[in-house]
Amino acid sequence: MFSHEGYQALRRGVGLVRRADRGVIGVTGADRLTWLQGLLTNDVAALAVGGVCDAAYLTPQGRMITDLRVLHLEDRTLLDVPATLAAALATRLDALIFSEDAQVADRSSALAIVDLHGPDVPAVHDRAMAFLVEQGAVVISDSPFGVPGISLVLAPDRVADAIARFVGEGALETTLATLDVLRVEAGRPAFLIDMDEHTLPLEAGLDKRAISFTKGCYVGQEVIVRVMQRGHGRVAKKLVGFSFAKGELPKAGDGVLSGEREIGRVTSAVWSPTLETGIGLGYAHRDFVEAGTRVTIRTASGPLDAAVAALPFVA
Repeated sequence: MFSHEGYQALRRGVGLVRRADRGVIGVTGADRLTWLQGLLTNDVAALAVGGVCDAAYLTPQGRMITDLRVLHLEDRTLLDVPATLAAALATRLDALIFSEDAQVADRSSALAIVDLHGPDVPAVHDRAMAFLVEQGAVVISDSPFGVPGISLVLAPDRVADAIARFVGEGALETTLATLDVLRVEAGRPAFLIDMDEHTLPLEAGLDKRAISFTKGCYVGQEVIVRVMQRGHGRVAKKLVGFSFAKGELPKAGDGVLSGEREIGRVTSAVWSPTLETGIGLGYAHRDFVEAGTRVTIRTASGPLDAAVAALPFVA
């Protein structure tokens, strides 16, 4: 459920969210980075200890299996993935180890993720640094939603103490639904919501943050290179923002029309307190992606006027 107080904390102070929607895969072994380098879209081999990057794991046809966040530590590398996919992904990755010194395990039951987002996060983090070391927490500095942020990766039995400490420092615990509003305002697609197994990462704009065009081969690279070199990056549809004309919000899957022609679909829709209007993410045919393009959303209660919007909605 959306929390207005939680939203204000995320925008103006510190909001804290338990990321029950995320799972953790652990990869160990001396060859783990070079092995992952041949599987993932980003240049993970270039990560220093403590480094983090976004990436995607693709089929040979260039379609997405998942997106993920990669955190490289001295003794292991952690993959932050959708919770519902973690076990199957770990099994799938493990089957791809041959002679490499690499081991893969779903660590979701042993490691939980807690996010803190908001402009006051750096100060709160500094005050709690010694506490986090005592708790054995791994801290990921990342700002995916347009405000400063950190993710804590720690044992589940340490979560309550960590939350209590940060609440004592002024953070407000809020909900995943509230954080999702920031996600849409930031124009950031989520796998299993705005992306699925049919999505090309270029359609979702992942080339801007999750794909390296200078690294060596990885699964699905030939398709990505062909689109970029022969097609000059042109794909049939692209992720765009939508601004809705009324307070009504469409549902995921609702069609987007230009006149009588269906040219896309909505994948996420939220009410933005900052913009005081309904906004959403979705896909539109490449001929209709310019900001300001007028479209109609076909909803269960009738047509809804909308316009294509530039991303992010909130800088």
